[in-house]
Amino acid sequence: MRKPSQWLFGVSGLLVLLIVWEVLGRTVFADSRAVPPPTAILSQFGHDGFGFYWPNVETTLREAGLGWLWGNAIAIVLAVVLVQVPMVEKALMQLALVSYCLPVIAIGPVLAVLFSDDTPKVILAAISVIFTTLVGALVGLRSADRTSLDLIRAYGGGKWTQLWRVRLRASLPSLFAGLRIAAPAAMLGAIIGEYLGAESGLGVAMINSQQALAVERTWGIALVATALSGAAYALTALVGRLLTPWAPGGAR
Repeated sequence: MRKPSQWLFGVSGLLVLLIVWEVLGRTVFADSRAVPPPTAILSQFGHDGFGFYWPNVETTLREAGLGWLWGNAIAIVLAVVLVQVPMVEKALMQLALVSYCLPVIAIGPVLAVLFSDDTPKVILAAISVIFTTLVGALVGLRSADRTSLDLIRAYGGGKWTQLWRVRLRASLPSLFAGLRIAAPAAMLGAIIGEYLGAESGLGVAMINSQQALAVERTWGIALVATALSGAAYALTALVGRLLTPWAPGGAR
């Protein structure tokens, strides 16, 4: 747990940022309205209310959540295959790297043609998380204690026994490090998918507000998306600390 002074320092830094933002929004950016002050954004947020935000938030969270689950499941399975069958590592890692480097904005229109409903957004969210989680899981599986692995081998255990008894537990800290990064990445992938075509969601709401020149609402939607991504990151980190108390910085 952080010391009170650390919490105080973080809160103070946030307050300073908000004050500077408010001053700049009312002075430097007052004419252009490109960066509205936080009070104006908060006022617009209250005006739009729960009825405007919740349907869009629900849609985006559903898409991002499904993408996060599918993408991470694929990544973990791939990591296990790479560790257990080293001969396929080169081909599968190249494939995973291609999926990571391929701009989602480029394949979004193709997915929109091939699939309907929320499927394209879910696929984009899944693609956004596969490589990150794969690397974390792979590093964790390979960080298993060699002595423990040799002990299992000496008693007649094979690769799958080593995986179940040693490697999976050893991989958890690194795996959760990847899962933390995957949470906001899935949110970003879902929002980008909504930009390319959807009926509802934070991405659609942001496009509509931009076209209507509703600057305060656009900033409000962006801040909501940022807050949701941060909450997903923090929740994943909390679960990781609870499940891996032995790891450095874990729960005590």
